[in-house]
Amino acid sequence: MLGLRALFGIGLLVTSRGATVLAHRAARTHVCEHAYTPQFTRQACSMAQSLRYLGQEEAQRIDEELFSEYSFSVDQLMELAGLSCATAVTKAYPLQSLLKLPPRVLVICGPGNNGGDGLVCARHLRLFGYEPAVLYPKRPNKQLFQNLTIQCEKMEIPFLSEMPEADEVDEVFNVVIDAIFGFSFKGAVREPFAAILSTLKKISAPIASVDIPSGWDVETGVSDGIQPDLLVSLTAPKKAASHFQGRYHYLGGRFVPPALDRKYALNLPQYPGTECVLRLN
Repeated sequence: MLGLRALFGIGLLVTSRGATVLAHRAARTHVCEHAYTPQFTRQACSMAQSLRYLGQEEAQRIDEELFSEYSFSVDQLMELAGLSCATAVTKAYPLQSLLKLPPRVLVICGPGNNGGDGLVCARHLRLFGYEPAVLYPKRPNKQLFQNLTIQCEKMEIPFLSEMPEADEVDEVFNVVIDAIFGFSFKGAVREPFAAILSTLKKISAPIASVDIPSGWDVETGVSDGIQPDLLVSLTAPKKAASHFQGRYHYLGGRFVPPALDRKYALNLPQYPGTECVLRLN
């Protein structure tokens, strides 16, 4: 467990804060290339209009049915979800487009399954050539999450001891992965996550949220919460996604059986080729 500056040996920026902000704004206006044909992009946009956007209870029922009726395990779906998130990040922020090298990514993990998705995402990003660091302030005492943590450590992914200040995040990292709260979250945000979300609202580095932007109401969204640049909706988009105003919205988790798609009238679009994610906007 290391502090940010001790971990990376980073001093103060030589350039002014104003220049740093301008650099990050330039990064946010970057238009990246995607491996989709215009025909496929038009098809995805058309089909996305008919996608079911799920409420909280319906999303929970679908998850429970995947576990009970279809015999998926939690770690199996978590692996597929985390891989989808890492893949979406590589498409939105390809290595060759990043302004700062090495290509560092901060992955912030919460105490539930959304945090587990983040740990898997970090591991795959490491394999894809990025340099993730993980902030995991509240770890559950379950073997599944202990295993995921060990896997990251064995991949030489560092774990931070505390949330960096906003200017430190902007100085060091190209992207921040928000894997704090998923669609099961209810109630007020408690510490240490309230302070973490407050810091995320101040950064200029792009935020990529896993399934739900943390702190948002799953069904109604939230106007004063964090505003991610990338949202990766897993299984199917949640109602909050209709309020998403960032640049990149991807559908991920290519594991839904056709019968389940039909039962809930999800109207899931066809993924291109062997892709595990599909851009919706």
